Amino acid sequence: MSAPGSTVSPDDESTRADRRLHPMSWLFVLIQQLKQFIVPLAALLVFGRGDRNELWPLIGVGALVVVALWRYFTYRYGIGSNAVVVRSGLFNRSLRVIPFVRIQNVALHQTVLHRLFGVAEVRMESAGSKEPEAQMRVLKLDDALALEALVRRRGAAVAEDQAEDSADVLLRLPPVEVLRLGLVSNGGLVLIGAALAGLSQYTPDFNARVPGRIGSQATHWLSGHVEAYHLDAIGVALIAVALIALIAGLLKLLSIVLALLRYYGFELSEHGRRLTAERGLLGRWRTTVPRRRIQAWTLEEGLMHRLLKRRGLSVDTVGAEANEDGRSLKELAPIATPQACDALIERLLPRAAWDRLEWRALPDAAWWRLFLPDVPWTLLAVFSLYWQVGAWSALALLWLPWAAFKAQRRTRRIGYAIGEVLIAVREGWWRRSWRFAELDKLQALQLTRSPLDRSCGTATLWLDTAGAGALAPPLRIRFLPEDEARQIYARLAAILSQRPLRW
Repeated sequence: MSAPGSTVSPDDESTRADRRLHPMSWLFVLIQQLKQFIVPLAALLVFGRGDRNELWPLIGVGALVVVALWRYFTYRYGIGSNAVVVRSGLFNRSLRVIPFVRIQNVALHQTVLHRLFGVAEVRMESAGSKEPEAQMRVLKLDDALALEALVRRRGAAVAEDQAEDSADVLLRLPPVEVLRLGLVSNGGLVLIGAALAGLSQYTPDFNARVPGRIGSQATHWLSGHVEAYHLDAIGVALIAVALIALIAGLLKLLSIVLALLRYYGFELSEHGRRLTAERGLLGRWRTTVPRRRIQAWTLEEGLMHRLLKRRGLSVDTVGAEANEDGRSLKELAPIATPQACDALIERLLPRAAWDRLEWRALPDAAWWRLFLPDVPWTLLAVFSLYWQVGAWSALALLWLPWAAFKAQRRTRRIGYAIGEVLIAVREGWWRRSWRFAELDKLQALQLTRSPLDRSCGTATLWLDTAGAGALAPPLRIRFLPEDEARQIYARLAAILSQRPLRW
């Protein structure tokens, strides 16, 4: 790609690509290509079964080595006066000229192997591309850091250059905060679930053999202790509770280990109009993104967050791989005090007046709208359990009072606020979230009304921004009176029509 309105000649001095990757870069390319064989090998070694035909592709490992070496000898890059130049290929040659002003994110990644060799993987991303504009596997660490600094300087205006010479540290997480992050996260449960899913995929009889074997062994162990110690029903219940607590504790310990590996040494700094986050214990990630690429913000806190008096602050950004593999700048504060999160928002959105927003709540009578979906599911559970336990299935109806209480608490938390710069919504009771975006970053408005909305005279207003993650809380205002929803829609539509879209 090249800058609009400019022409690039392959023979131009500014497009010379005469630099090689690190001499060991072929090894890292090979390792990346071999990752797909790790799970089949693990399944074969651990369980001794499985479809060995899945290992036939290992015959091509030799070919992959040749491909990795071929990539090293044919890949060249250069630094021009206003662009990065990448040449690759021998028979099918490719020339990419990437202007500095088009590079929105520079990400540096180091695994343990990278750190042993003193190298780093570099990714340069733009706004509209789904893939990195350039991916250099790998460069010397000094060269990678120099390239990142060069892109940051030349991609900014002269006035910004002077401001970016010094970095302001906005947030630094000490080890004790990372331990708290492990306590509030469920990384261990997610990892175990992903491992079981992978093993069930590559081991055809895994679901039929392994869970049954584990269940029979656990039943045999439990029945043996019941007979040996003459345990009554209370004793059996206490053992069951102890086992559940032990499993929960082990999963939480795994979550703490994962948090230390991923977020140890987390530091968020500001370089002019760019934000840089660096983290990792064994592997290191360093990501830089312009502040203008931030589209929406999310504050979240669960029950454990509230017990520890902490919150998490994340953002949605536009760019390649904005929501993939954890290498993008998504979490500005993985965990921090509410005061620290508010200070970050005030620093990065100084005109938003976040702490002075006037929140508007929903009428308390809207609680039944949140309670209503629980009724059919509860009745279905009672009907299903009746054929198993008889009249005892009526105990499932005890869920309805709890669901009504929960719906009332959630309704009191739902609200929205519209300022001169910002629009924000809040939801949740057990797990709370605040979702907000600058009015200039809104891309689309949608007013929807379900049959129930039409009966109740209400509507839902959806607000779309770019780069929103699939797991992020939706930016919407629910259960609004129709007249109020249309007024807000007309107001926001008028604002969007008068202001240019900013990325």
